[in-house]
Amino acid sequence: MYILGLRHKISGMNSAFAGGELSFADYVRETRAMLHLAHEGKNEQEKIVAGNAPFELLPEGDFARGRDKPFKRGILLVHGLSDSPYHIHHLAAFFQRNGFRVMAVLLPGHGTQPGDLLHVRWQEWAKAVRYGADCLASEADELYLGGFSAGAALSVLHASQDKRVRGLFLFSPAFEINPRAKWANLHKLYSWLLPKAAWLEVRQDKDLYKYESFCNNAAAQMYALTRALPQGEIAIPVFAAASADDATVNADATLRFMRRAQHPASKLLWYATEKIEQPNVEWIYSALPESRILSSAHTAIVVPPQDEHYGAAGQYANCLHYLPHDTAGYTACMARAQDMLYGEVHPQNLQRGVLRRLTYNPHYAAMEKSMEAFIEGLG
Repeated sequence: MYILGLRHKISGMNSAFAGGELSFADYVRETRAMLHLAHEGKNEQEKIVAGNAPFELLPEGDFARGRDKPFKRGILLVHGLSDSPYHIHHLAAFFQRNGFRVMAVLLPGHGTQPGDLLHVRWQEWAKAVRYGADCLASEADELYLGGFSAGAALSVLHASQDKRVRGLFLFSPAFEINPRAKWANLHKLYSWLLPKAAWLEVRQDKDLYKYESFCNNAAAQMYALTRALPQGEIAIPVFAAASADDATVNADATLRFMRRAQHPASKLLWYATEKIEQPNVEWIYSALPESRILSSAHTAIVVPPQDEHYGAAGQYANCLHYLPHDTAGYTACMARAQDMLYGEVHPQNLQRGVLRRLTYNPHYAAMEKSMEAFIEGLG
């Protein structure tokens, strides 16, 4: 439906991690400057830069101070594949209110234009996480990692290599994806001649804070990352939240992961329409008929209903599942009809009527309460 444009080429601005020896404040400042250049002349440039930039927050209120460092606790937050730090802003505010020093990185290939994912390697993402963890550990006695989707996988990988990590907060974890992604980069044999072959999806890219176009290399790198994840027991405490209906990743992999999470405080919030019994799992019924919500979704977990972009009355609607073949369905989905349904983009949901992919968590406030209880249990 859409042709390749300049946004589908490599900008040269963010294909590798460039934090190096910078302080975190300098890293944020230089990355924002790069993002201003990348989005120069665009409408809503300042909003785009603010939402895609890495950031840091100091804890609020009467927070606990460290023994020989400024802070007792710090958390590094990591966004997902094709996403941006915008998706973890609400989590950051939660941890700030609960006494954490917060840092959030921008993964290489992100925040600029979809073409910057064409040649990036997952090891560059891991470098960004390692850099952020080192910066945070210099300021806080206790280091925690929090990640959404691919950011959750990167957090688990880093925790397996860094004994300073005291706990994990994982949201819609991408621990297992479609195994066909293993072969996603076979296109390189011929995409030099047919550039569109490098892309799984070519879209308008209307979202300010997420790429809608998606290249084969992104899928291949994500698959390689999941294959690098540790398979042994997880000794540190883990808080996780996931949708059983997730259409992006294999949610059952999260259940299997939690069976390896041996710390007694570990807990998974499991959004599903069917109840599950597992020792460290709390089932939350995800369907809300009064709000025409059929199920939760991969894209929903970390966003509260009040979010101005992805929330219940947000500016953005996710109707991409109708493209490129059902333009009538796409038009109806974008029209905000009163009988609109919301949920994950499974065939059984699509058969029930016009469906928007759910982009917010109606149970977000309750999730924060669960996280507060988890944090209290850390001691």
